[in-house]
Amino acid sequence: MQIVVDWVQANLGFLPPQALVVICSMLPLIELRGGIPLARILMLPLWQAIFFSVLGNIIPIPFILLFIERIFDWMRPTRLFGGIVKKLEARALSKSEGIQRAEFMGLLLFVGIPLPGTGGWTGALAASLLKIDIKKASLAILLGIALAATIMSLISYGVFQM
Repeated sequence: MQIVVDWVQANLGFLPPQALVVICSMLPLIELRGGIPLARILMLPLWQAIFFSVLGNIIPIPFILLFIERIFDWMRPTRLFGGIVKKLEARALSKSEGIQRAEFMGLLLFVGIPLPGTGGWTGALAASLLKIDIKKASLAILLGIALAATIMSLISYGVFQM
């Protein structure tokens, strides 16, 4: 973790810590599961850690839900991106079994329980590929992000602090 903090300070140290948390939380796979611990390392108060991590995690979700299928359709036939698209689709669909069984609650828990390979990005991708209603998917993802923020806040700032 220290290597990441050193890299961030060396390359992005000109940005305010809040912006670093937003950017970190926007990244796929890292999301707010990395944003909240980063906020703790940067010594932001808990309310800022939650606010800026959730904000960063939410920003890409509407774009994924609305446009990812069209983007994938455009990328799939290309030699450069076709394999990447197939891998992303296979990965999202392989993790979507629980989502298919109990759409809303499955998606909420998939996004909300901070495990490797889960989160808002993958949840939005799976919801889009499974053609889940956008309103239902948006609410489930938002509530999942709130659950993940609660869990990560407890781990980073509170009860389970290491």
